[in-house]
Parts: sequence; structure tokens; C-alpha cells
Amino acid sequence: MSLQLPDGMRMAVAITLDFDAHSPWMGTMNTTSPSALSRGDFGVEVGVPRLLELFRRLDIRTTWPTPGHDLVTFPAAIESVLAHGHEIAAHGAYHENIRALSPERERELMELQLSQHEKIVGKRPRGYRSPAWDFTDSTLGILEEAGFDWDSSLMGREFEPYHPRPVEVRYEQASTFGEPSRILEIPVSWFLDDLIAVEYLPGVSAGMGDHRAMFQRFRDVFTYAYQRVPGAVYTLTVHPQSIGRAHHIAAFEELLTHMRGMSGLWWPTLSDVYDAWTDE
Repeated sequence: MSLQLPDGMRMAVAITLDFDAHSPWMGTMNTTSPSALSRGDFGVEVGVPRLLELFRRLDIRTTWPTPGHDLVTFPAAIESVLAHGHEIAAHGAYHENIRALSPERERELMELQLSQHEKIVGKRPRGYRSPAWDFTDSTLGILEEAGFDWDSSLMGREFEPYHPRPVEVRYEQASTFGEPSRILEIPVSWFLDDLIAVEYLPGVSAGMGDHRAMFQRFRDVFTYAYQRVPGAVYTLTVHPQSIGRAHHIAAFEELLTHMRGMSGLWWPTLSDVYDAWTDE
């Protein structure tokens, strides 16, 4: 199993942007406070244009996992993302708490978000990222039923895509595993995510972290992959309403410019990664 890189490339750098505008506040944080929602408005009105201009200048294509609610609420922003050549992936219906859903409700919300993608994007998404990177025992099977090619929510590897297996947890004896899914998992990591590190989330994070320390960590992980992991897929996750702030996007540009100066880097969407992967 390996990534079939384009000629002359040594690793992939996949930049992903969880385009959570109003949804994380409504869903995960369970609030419709105008103050909270205005943070999503900033992501749409300020963060997205800043990011699209940055990616245009650096010639980088990216993947934007987006909840269905934000697709239908902000279609002009989605049109702009698509017009710049980026990919839209699924990311829940309204950034719902996956673990609180029955299998029936999880399927209903999957069907809803897929219909919203078809309405706004014009086609079904090839990939999925779960809200808050969480799964139920039913999620993997639902993704298979829905016809997804890839998922990017789990953390069973660091730089290598893989096929996740369902697990039956047994507390007093060995847990058991099912057969590997046909879904290709492109793994994520909380260490390569901006929101929890530097954003203030009432009741979740104690305060705003040092953004320079966060970007140094992003760079350290990249350097390890570049120097020691042939064929690595480095997947970075950022959020327009956080990374789009002035001090964050300035440091983000420094990081991307540093990477852009390295030889042998391929900058794919996550669907490009799927297309380049072979299980042989």
C-alpha cells in the first residue's frame, strides 16, 4: 500500500479547511447567541476571502469539509471556493453531536447533507469529515452505504492513509476487529488543528493559546515527515473563522511559504490523495 506520487515528488501536503460558520456554535456548542454566530460570520466574510487570496498567490489547492447548513446558508461563499479550484467535502448536517445520535437519525442527517451538497455544489461529495472528528459504531457503515471514497476523521496513523476496521470493544476480554473498510482513511490529528489550540471556546478551552507555538508545532511535524517518512501525507486542518484572523493568517502564510520553498512537495486535495493511493 502506498501513495503514487507525481514524478519528482517525495510527499503530499494536504491543507484542509473545516468551513464551520454558524454550524459549530449551533451544533457542538449548542448556542444560537448572536455573539457566537458573528464569529462564523467573520469566517465567511473575512476569513474566506483572505484564505482564497493566499492560496491563489501560493498556487495551492485545498479541501473544505463543510456542514450542509453552512452550504445552504452561505452559497455565495461556497461558489467562491469552488471558483478558485478547491474541493468541498461533507462535514455533517449542522456540526451535530454524532455520539448522541441513533443509527436512524444519523442516516437521516447523512441523507440531508448529501441532498444539500447536490443542491449547492451540484454533485455528491466524494469525502467526509465527521463533526468534532467523532464516530458512532454505525458511522463507518453509513459512509460505505452512502458511497463515499474517503474519510478524514480518524487517527489510527500519522502520515499514511489506511482502511479502518470496525471494533467491538470488550472490557474483560480482547476486543475484536471486523474486516477493513473499503473507505480510505486519510488520518487527522489534534496536534495539526488550529481551533482547539488558539481559539476561545466557552466551556471547552481554558483560554487562547500561543499561536506561534502552534505554528512551530505544525512546522516540526512537517519537518519530521519530510525528512523521515517517504511518501507521507501531511494533513493540516484549519478553520476560516480562526486561521483567518490577522495574526494567524500572517503566521500561516509564513508556514506555507516555508513549505513552498521545499523541493518535492505535492499539494493535493484529499480526493487527489484517494486517486493516487494504491492498495497493491
